[in-house]
Amino acid sequence: MVELKEEERNEAGKMSKGSKNLMIMGIVAVAIAFITTGVSLMIYHNSGDIYLDRSRPGYLPDNEEISGGGDEDDYTFSKNGVLTVQNLDEYLQHLDLEVKAIDSYSDSFGPDILSDENLGIASEE
Repeated sequence: MVELKEEERNEAGKMSKGSKNLMIMGIVAVAIAFITTGVSLMIYHNSGDIYLDRSRPGYLPDNEEISGGGDEDDYTFSKNGVLTVQNLDEYLQHLDLEVKAIDSYSDSFGPDILSDENLGIASEE
């Protein structure tokens, strides 16, 4: 049998200690990842932001939100069918109305541009 010298035994012991340390470091890293993920999900839930997430199946927008609330001023371009000159002219007429409405703002980058009145949001008064 081959006997290991004392130096070789020490080196073998160091290698096993290194692998143990690497394994411990991996376990600690995974534990920290689980803890921080759990804390962030707890904050997400407790802050109420989880209820505002529209990508969740129960929180999809309603049909009236998608169609713009049923305003007669809204124009919807046909999603299927052939594109004719008449359809394109009608679309361009509605587009011109929107462009004129945007151009009517005196200060496009002013603070009033995002007011409730300009955005069409009904006040709660």
